Parts: sequence; structure tokens; C-alpha cells
Amino acid sequence: QVQLLESGGGLVQAGGSLRLSCAASGLTFSSYVIGWFRQAPGKEREFVAGISTRGGNTYYSDSVRGRFTISRDNAKNTVYLQMNSLKPEDTAVYYCAAGYRIIRMNVPGAYDYWGQGTQVTVSS
Repeated sequence: QVQLLESGGGLVQAGGSLRLSCAASGLTFSSYVIGWFRQAPGKEREFVAGISTRGGNTYYSDSVRGRFTISRDNAKNTVYLQMNSLKPEDTAVYYCAAGYRIIRMNVPGAYDYWGQGTQVTVSS
């Protein structure tokens, strides 16, 4: 049974930082592309960042590039999302997802497994 478990969300003031973690089990972690997505109330789920299987390639949405950093530790079956200079518009539920042989990291439908999400709230 594949499980993706996000953690690290919370309430932070604008300009602050948070680090999200996504711990995976039940799959050959190093064979999967991992993506972070977020969904704010009343909005569609949007791509935030993605990382290739060995971590050599990373991709970011324009809205977070330069502020967020995605990384992975395959020995720990974990992916991280370091979020700096947070803005109120970053408030959302953040999800990690795992996909096998993904070509386009920014497409939610390309992913095979999803976590339950962790809430990030940025106050102004």
C-alpha cells in the first residue's frame, strides 16, 4: 500500500519560512518523480514544484521560483519543500504526489499517488 504523508505545515507570518516534508512508503521511491501542488479555497489545484527521480532536475511555478526549493533524500524516502519569503497568497493546502515516468511535472493527472495534504496559512 502506497502512502505519502505530508508534514510541516502551519501558521506563519508573511516573510517567514516553513519546510514541508513528504515521507513515502510502499513504493520504489527513487523511481518516482515527486511534485508539490497546492489548492486554495475555491481555486483549482496548482503545480508548485517538481523534482526528478535522482534530484538532478527541479521545476518551479513562476509564482514560487526563487522563494521555494524542492529537494529529496532517496535514502530516507522523503522530499522536502523549503518555503521562504512566504506571502499571504501562498495560503493553501499543500499536497505531494508521486508519478512514474512523468513527462510533464506540472500536470496533476500525470501523478499516480497523492498525499492527504498539509495546511499552510500565511498571515499578513
